[in-house]
Amino acid sequence: MYREHFGLSHPPFRITPQTEHFYTGAQRGPLLEALLFAVSNDEGIIRVSGEVGTGKTMLCRMLIDRLPTDTLVIYIANPSLSPSELITTVAHELQVEAQEGHSLLRQIERRLITLYAEGRRVLAIIDEAHAMPRESLDQVRLLSNLETSTRKLLQIVLFGQPELDTILAERPMRSLRERITQSFRLQPLDRQQTRDYLDFRLRAAGYRGPELFGDKVLNLIVHASRGLTRRINILADKTLLAAFADNTHTLNQHHAEAALRDADYHAPIPWQRISQIGLIALLLIALAGAGYLWQQRMPGSPTTTPEASASTPASTHSTDSSAASTTSPPAKTATAALTARSTPAVAPITNTPSNSDSNTATERFAPIPEQLGVLARERLQASRADMQQISDKQWFIQLRSIPASNASTLENFIPAATKTIDVSELRLYVVKNDPRQTIGVIYGSYPDATAAQNALANLPGWIRAGGAFVRPFKSLR
Repeated sequence: MYREHFGLSHPPFRITPQTEHFYTGAQRGPLLEALLFAVSNDEGIIRVSGEVGTGKTMLCRMLIDRLPTDTLVIYIANPSLSPSELITTVAHELQVEAQEGHSLLRQIERRLITLYAEGRRVLAIIDEAHAMPRESLDQVRLLSNLETSTRKLLQIVLFGQPELDTILAERPMRSLRERITQSFRLQPLDRQQTRDYLDFRLRAAGYRGPELFGDKVLNLIVHASRGLTRRINILADKTLLAAFADNTHTLNQHHAEAALRDADYHAPIPWQRISQIGLIALLLIALAGAGYLWQQRMPGSPTTTPEASASTPASTHSTDSSAASTTSPPAKTATAALTARSTPAVAPITNTPSNSDSNTATERFAPIPEQLGVLARERLQASRADMQQISDKQWFIQLRSIPASNASTLENFIPAATKTIDVSELRLYVVKNDPRQTIGVIYGSYPDATAAQNALANLPGWIRAGGAFVRPFKSLR
């Protein structure tokens, strides 16, 4: 309706996925590259989670579009399948006909082996996986067990809302969870990313004029959409329609407010936070009052004396000194803030080396997992010798953490990574006292957190999208 008014070749803010309008900002592009890398290197089950409207379906469509032509994709859009229905669906997609007296799972395995011999790769994509019955999720685990001695016969990608993460964290799901080698999370867009996204979609639709979404309009859309791309599309579309109805090319706050009303979205007002603060304040006042009354009613309640008053400055000085000793200087506070965004914490690998000659390598390091391949084993041995010479004050980039059961993926990751980064700075360690024998993959050695963050920003997108973050070396001691 408003296309000619704004000089557009087609609607810029459709909510149905349009792969030609894929926005590569906000880590979407690097995440897609990481997904393609994981699939092409047989990295088992992959999980992609994100809130409703963050762009999971678009990412899924882009993944399918970018896969090699020899890849057979099984797309399961209906997650509410029973275990038997799930197996039947996979068999149907593979053109396997059920034969009486033969296990359907075994027939699927034979078909996958045939496709493997033909040089074909098979990828199963399960959308809305958070809605799958738990018994069906366990069936996914059985499907992931289909493999040759060197590679998986069936790659599986689970797309779901954050509830999927909660389900997989349950104890009965631990067998499936252990088979997930890569996890990616789609985050909502921040204010600048929303501005870039709106401009990108408009330009992709043929717009050639000045920026349409000014600060006031942008603020309303950012707050009401909460950074969710689906909501951003709806609000942007309705804002343009409101401006068209006013026969103007200048979007203003009234147009955005009309869009919010029409979409029944509301910019969040921090009343809840205010009420929470007020409630806490009232509780503190009530507690203070109760304490005062209780003190007054106690027999022999002490009264303030000159001696007590005279001691007050000393007490105050002591408190200040204590506070000063526990308050971090600004530089350390900034450093802490940089690490606060890290992915789940990784346990330390070793105790601080002692000067005693009685300390052995076994005491300093965790045992080497038997599953490590030649390349990973060589890198681990070199890393152990190297890391003992690195100061605790240095920082590094944690690239990923891999359970020993999936250590074979490192044999693909290491050669691929060393094509774009310095192999001498790529290090491995094994987490101590960890039943999974988790293998940490880290990179670089930097004087401070800021330098590490700058280096992280310059890493290839597919490596960053694996969940890379910065840490100090002292956290590994």
